[in-house]
Amino acid sequence: MKNRFAFQPRYFLFWLLYFVLGKAVFVAYHWQQTKTLSGDTVAGIFGYGLRLDGAAAAYLCVVPFLLFVVGSLASSRFPLERLIRFFTAVFGLVVAVLTVADLELYRAWGFRLDATPLQYLSTPREMAASAGSAPVLLLLSLWLGLLGGGWLLYKQIVGRLPELPTGFGRGRAALASLLYLALLVVPLRGGLQQIPVNQSDVYFSSRPFANHAAVNVPWNVVNSLRLQNGGPNPYQFLPDSTARRLTQQLYAPTGPDTVALLRTRRPNVLFIILESFTGKLVGHLGGETGVTPTLDSLSQVGVSFQNLYAAGDRSQKGLVALLSGYPNQPTTSIIKSPRKTERLPHLARTLRDQGYSTAYYHGGELAFANMKSYLVTAGYEQFTERSDFTRRDQNAKWGAHDHVLLTRLLQELPRQRPPFFVTAFTLSSHEPFDVPMRPRFPGTTEAALFRNSVYYTDHVLGQFLAQARRQPWWDSTLVVLVADHGHHQPGDTPNHAPAKFRVPLLLTGGALLPSAQGRQISTFGSQTDVAATLLAQLKLPATTFPWSRDLLAPAPVAWPGGVAFYCFTDGFGVAAPGGTVTYDNVARREIERTGSVSPQQLRFGQAYEQTSFGDFLKK
Repeated sequence: MKNRFAFQPRYFLFWLLYFVLGKAVFVAYHWQQTKTLSGDTVAGIFGYGLRLDGAAAAYLCVVPFLLFVVGSLASSRFPLERLIRFFTAVFGLVVAVLTVADLELYRAWGFRLDATPLQYLSTPREMAASAGSAPVLLLLSLWLGLLGGGWLLYKQIVGRLPELPTGFGRGRAALASLLYLALLVVPLRGGLQQIPVNQSDVYFSSRPFANHAAVNVPWNVVNSLRLQNGGPNPYQFLPDSTARRLTQQLYAPTGPDTVALLRTRRPNVLFIILESFTGKLVGHLGGETGVTPTLDSLSQVGVSFQNLYAAGDRSQKGLVALLSGYPNQPTTSIIKSPRKTERLPHLARTLRDQGYSTAYYHGGELAFANMKSYLVTAGYEQFTERSDFTRRDQNAKWGAHDHVLLTRLLQELPRQRPPFFVTAFTLSSHEPFDVPMRPRFPGTTEAALFRNSVYYTDHVLGQFLAQARRQPWWDSTLVVLVADHGHHQPGDTPNHAPAKFRVPLLLTGGALLPSAQGRQISTFGSQTDVAATLLAQLKLPATTFPWSRDLLAPAPVAWPGGVAFYCFTDGFGVAAPGGTVTYDNVARREIERTGSVSPQQLRFGQAYEQTSFGDFLKK
């Protein structure tokens, strides 16, 4: 017979085992990665992960243990057991939802669930579209299985609440309950050590997947909410003065000389951002051939940047990097805070001050991920979004397909007052890769669907440009083609790998000098450098874009071949001509090196992340 005073320890054990069950589901769901681990490493996922599991369980025990204290002092009519069961059911549902959502998000994003999806709550339709390729029936079955497993665990481990023993006073019962509540301090802190448990405490392996699998998802979500915008700077690697000096070496003046590409000083600028276009599918960047014939042909008649890296891995992060020349943040995005984005420079605002008319085109919802507040602040005068297209044109789950968007753009550009700065953002190559074209490449895998969606966007882009060349505005227009970020497909590239971040950047249009045609720029750079590069061609100062450098000017002395910093959740990478180094902020150690990495490369990455995040905190 179960003792009443064992109820609270049993209740804690229930939550602990429920988290272990969720971890087992995660490990099984990602079996392709799990099977590459040794048996000891798999065991370590569960063993090392117990500290965060215990901390999460303790947090979920606080309210029930408080109820236990109150219930011990109250009359026998106090519904203690019903309240505890209700609390457990509600949070059992929440934990199951987080656990199952994390399964597919980790596959797509490469990091455990944190506060990132909260950016999309205001646009649930787009959030659902993003998960369009997810195996819904399987995930629903796993969710129901988790709930059923949780119910069995509760029934077997916790069970009914026994009555107080005869003659045992309520005061003594309350004191016993209070003692259990006080004892929760130990698992809440993850042990008796001086510093409370954190994510790094469960990192035990040189394999990133094993470390990620050990993390407790509910704990990670709550912790990321707590840390996302606060101080102090968690990326403190060096003295601030040293970090600033190392970072500024990249932006040290190298003289006014830059490669002149334009026939006119004030051309129209058509800035087209391509959703998820990864260098892995761009032939002229060494990727697969035949997927982007338009981009590949443009590299022969335009200016191609061979080594451009996305600053981050989400659309809203790419927007800020491209249009404001501002670095990304590892676990959050500045676009979430309008107060901060109001202090950023913007290409649209800068060019508007020079007499440019401005417009922004997107086939989807501008409110997605808080992008609209950023774009309004940027100074765009005209917006075209999903609601501006007829329902019959909204064939994609995200909104209007790219051929519809580009047709609209072609119709309206002649009415734009020159010189104009017009930004268009495609969307058809986003999950679930639903495109209105017969498949060019066989297969129904995620990689095949993605490959076909990229081919479709490249194809309709080619049709758009062919018609644009016959328009009067073409001869005085510079077209900038660049991706918002890369993609883990094809090849299911690891979240940290440089191949996931290398993206195309092409300049074309009638405003280019004939001598610029076919030029290839090998300098390593970041999306953040596009702003200064464009402004230099327009003979405009880029002093308000301190995190951007002209990729067509002589490279800095410290980095003669250029360098590109990028960040991903809880880590960063630094790519240079010699190779790339990636770093795990939580484990505080390198993840991987490729090629010949210079000794100062990692130190520069630490300095850059420290300085840029410090700047973000002060915005």
